[in-house]
Amino acid sequence: ERCVRRARGADREAEFTEFVTGASTMLLRAALVLLSSREEAEDALQLTLLRTFRRWDRAREAPEAYSRTVLVNVCRERWRHAKRHPEVPGVIDDAGPHAVVTSFAEAAERRHVLVRMLRRLPDVQREVLVFRYLLDASVADTAQALGIAEGTVKSAASRGLDQLRMLLSAEYEDKRVRRVHPR
Repeated sequence: ERCVRRARGADREAEFTEFVTGASTMLLRAALVLLSSREEAEDALQLTLLRTFRRWDRAREAPEAYSRTVLVNVCRERWRHAKRHPEVPGVIDDAGPHAVVTSFAEAAERRHVLVRMLRRLPDVQREVLVFRYLLDASVADTAQALGIAEGTVKSAASRGLDQLRMLLSAEYEDKRVRRVHPR
């Protein structure tokens, strides 16, 4: 019986290790957008993986969905903590593999602007946009992970994208004006 338990434990760890290898990058990217610094995002990722492993028997049925939900809850805990204990936010330094830019400096600037604009959105809109477009989750998966209705996901995504477009347009228009007419 001891050998059987040991073998099950080894299988469990191997499954979890495979999941971590495949999902860590995606989860870290989401945490980078949702939180204020790379260190906080890495901490949130570690806590997410720890909580997922603790409940692996349940999570193994749909580990990506389970870990996304855990990540959102961890981020929400950090936001609540940050509201009670305000700090100066850091800058995210990860441009991501899908950026189409001409230089690292341009990539860093675009990412910084996008993240800053995302943080200006209401929490639900920001969470929905991260799930739908960064994590490439379906409407149903996003609704389940965030604990909201599918209709709310659709409307929050639509409103969030509209507001994000408006914020980004204003940001870049303001920069063009400043470049043409320096103060």
